[in-house]
Amino acid sequence: MYLSMKRILIIEDDRRIALNVSRSLQDEGYQTEIAYDGYNGRALALGGAFDLLILDINLPGINGYEICRNVRTEKPRLPIIMLTALGEVEDKIEGLERGADDYLVKPFDLRELSARVATCFRRTDLMANPHQEEVIQLADLTVNFSSKIVSRQNRTIDLTAKEFSLLEYMLRHQGRVISKMDLTENVWGINYDPGTNVVEVYINYLRKKIDKDFETKLIHTRPGLGYILKEE
Repeated sequence: MYLSMKRILIIEDDRRIALNVSRSLQDEGYQTEIAYDGYNGRALALGGAFDLLILDINLPGINGYEICRNVRTEKPRLPIIMLTALGEVEDKIEGLERGADDYLVKPFDLRELSARVATCFRRTDLMANPHQEEVIQLADLTVNFSSKIVSRQNRTIDLTAKEFSLLEYMLRHQGRVISKMDLTENVWGINYDPGTNVVEVYINYLRKKIDKDFETKLIHTRPGLGYILKEE
């Protein structure tokens, strides 16, 4: 759904890297074009019809930071992924401040680049189609974030607004141990108070609704660490 018809401009002066990236993305179903210097790359980025820009920083003529700034001014919605050997935190911050959506340091795995490209397209497609449904599934649990409908084994589960927010945060961090501090700060928007048991209370509410009547349990406690949402 995200691949066919998507056109990607690669601005990279290292021909080996540029060609490898181009071939890899073409194998994924994207259309690609390459510019090997800053001047030509900027002209193509500003004048061509591209869906995403992959941009090196150290380029002949004009550097990637300047191209990023120019593109962001003229085409504010065009996604930009920077590929560069500059891996210091300051370099990443500058790239993001100039308008890059993502930043990948060389050497990189082409599979990671492909995943980041797909993520960029999902994000821009959702922005372009705000009514497009977003659904996340874990085992037989399905959550539709557009309609706010939660179900397991096709049985609808009614959640309160706070229960839904708690489940959403855990789903978006599924497979990771989440501390009580993370939950209070990100779900309730308050500083963690070890004297309150609000997290335990709502985890218990959620367990009764999405786990109690089902054989496979999804919410698990990690004593002293927090909670994890996963299929075990």
